[in-house]
Amino acid sequence: MAAMDWLDQVKWDAAGLVPVIAQEQSSGDVLMFAWMDREALRRTAESGRAVYFSRSRQRLWPKGEESGHYQQVHEIRMDCDNDVLLLKITQHGHDPSIACHTGRHSCFFQRHDGDRWTSVEPVLKDPAKIYT
Repeated sequence: MAAMDWLDQVKWDAAGLVPVIAQEQSSGDVLMFAWMDREALRRTAESGRAVYFSRSRQRLWPKGEESGHYQQVHEIRMDCDNDVLLLKITQHGHDPSIACHTGRHSCFFQRHDGDRWTSVEPVLKDPAKIYT
């Protein structure tokens, strides 16, 4: 097998993307969901740092390029259907770690409570101070 054959095993969607979940290795917390294209996945595997594809910016997005909150990747896993990736990461740049652009530890900070959504994680750093 050629060195890049592993990328061909991923089931890319019609836009050439695959969904990615970032999970904190130490706690097991699910920190965020994002997308990767082939180049983002290749760069992530080569560098050991998470690189995503930003659909809003239509370009590669090295996590932490603006905030400094980068992700060290320990493992890249693929699900049984080859259409979802899981990154086991360590989030760097702030203590406690911040993965969400809202200044929270996790992007999954809203919990369904009856007929509404409730924020259940505190803002650790004001986003206006992160993205200056």
